Amino acid sequence: MMNTNISYYHNKQEYRLFVKQSYSSLLKLKNQGDKKAFNTLVLKILPTLRNYINRGLNVFISQGHFSKGKYKGDDIIDQLFIEIFEHIEDVKHEDDFYAWLYLKTDQLMEDIKVEEEFNDLFFKNIDNYSKPEWDAMEEKYTKDADGDLLLIEELSDSSYNHNDYDLKPVFIEDNEVAFIEKIDKHLKQDTLKSHTAFVINNLPFAMRHVFELFTNEHLSLEEIAIVRKSTIEDVKQLLHDAKRALQVSLFNRYLNN
Repeated sequence: MMNTNISYYHNKQEYRLFVKQSYSSLLKLKNQGDKKAFNTLVLKILPTLRNYINRGLNVFISQGHFSKGKYKGDDIIDQLFIEIFEHIEDVKHEDDFYAWLYLKTDQLMEDIKVEEEFNDLFFKNIDNYSKPEWDAMEEKYTKDADGDLLLIEELSDSSYNHNDYDLKPVFIEDNEVAFIEKIDKHLKQDTLKSHTAFVINNLPFAMRHVFELFTNEHLSLEEIAIVRKSTIEDVKQLLHDAKRALQVSLFNRYLNN
């Protein structure tokens, strides 16, 4: 056992030295604009971080933050490539590069965890939000979401019509049709689009995914089940939950006078 630990530590030390030595090369490659060579070198320093990420994801799954298979290590690795390329100048010395990589990895992991916690809380409390709370949440969302702010403000622009939800084909049951007609009568289209985008973007991923495939991409329930490697019953329930969340939010914010 002792020999195994020594060997492992020795390999880790070699890996740490390689990461340190890669720092100046990466800076040089970025300054030269050689992104292909930059990514090739980054790829050589990522295997240990991939294991670290996978262990972290397993912990999140075991703690119930999200379901197995929702996130893959490669998703975070892809984002880590971007973070390294865009922010490597933040590292002041090669000795700091090794720890900085773990810092960036932890930040990406924490972002996922926080988003999942917010989405879950958002959906669980959607019945109880009042109009002032909806207004405050969306105002904060538009201020803090960077790129998402553009999506909301530019929904009328045809280049962003991928988030221009057409709700009439979604709400087709008798009671739903009456509801949508009432909404159309009371709300301007820009207001409806903005609120819909805000609510859908903050639903748990599975609901958002099903709603967008059904609404924007016009996939059938059977096709969505294939895409999600799920059952039609699960897809129906997720679509039902997303629709109900949107109905409740619209009612509480705009019709509950």
